[in-house]
Amino acid sequence: MTMQLDATPRTTTRVPPEVARSWLLLAATRLDAVAVAGSAADAVVIDLEDAIDASRKEVERECVARFLESGGAAWVRVNDRTSAFWAGDVERLRGLPGLLGVVLAKTEEAAHVTETAERLGGATPVVALIESALGIENAALIARSAGAFRLAFGSGDYRRDTGVANSDAALAYPRSRLVVASRVGGLPGPIDGPSVLDGTPIVTEQSRSAAALGLTGRLCLRESQVGIVNEVMAPSAEDVSWAAGFLDEFEEAGRVVRDGSDLPRLGRAEKILRLDRAFSAAG
Repeated sequence: MTMQLDATPRTTTRVPPEVARSWLLLAATRLDAVAVAGSAADAVVIDLEDAIDASRKEVERECVARFLESGGAAWVRVNDRTSAFWAGDVERLRGLPGLLGVVLAKTEEAAHVTETAERLGGATPVVALIESALGIENAALIARSAGAFRLAFGSGDYRRDTGVANSDAALAYPRSRLVVASRVGGLPGPIDGPSVLDGTPIVTEQSRSAAALGLTGRLCLRESQVGIVNEVMAPSAEDVSWAAGFLDEFEEAGRVVRDGSDLPRLGRAEKILRLDRAFSAAG
């Protein structure tokens, strides 16, 4: 494994993780400081779980820890709570200056999140990656658990667990469950699973489908997917123009509510402009 441990300073500011659109998964075996710092993704997640063979997990964990100790900054996907590697992951990562948060693989119970957050010291954000039928069934409980920051959808493992097809219709139910659970738990919108196939048309189509259901981010397997996800999951120019125009009109009218649609439109307009400012500031 080759890795540059002296992290290159970032040239851009990343989007706040509560509204982050693109979450790039980077295998620990391919970890490179320049790739992490130079990614256009809103969040980079170094993967210690599915991408790493069991015989290499402890070695790669140490490499990731050294990267985070030497100036690097990233999220880390840790092994699931029931695995033999979970305790070692959270113990080694706890308190590291470059750890932005963890993505907890195969979350199925609220306790999985809470125990992970507690072992990490209580202040590290935990994204609960839900990848099974049981996880979907318990999604609302997981969203309301102490330490939960956002929910994410492990669509590949979910399909393997349930046998459903990789289609919008088959995945609408679990995606919607995560959207509703996030709202119930007071969390930001959930993060969708990745597009397995490359190509602008398919990544665009799948991102639009996820956004239409209320998901606000997506996992990405390759850097080439990041720009597409960022564009699709950001307010369009038309949305921003409408929001600015509505707020101007509302202010000119003295912020007087004229009918039952004004308050919902006001909330939508303010959200659009808030997101636009966050994404624009990140460059």
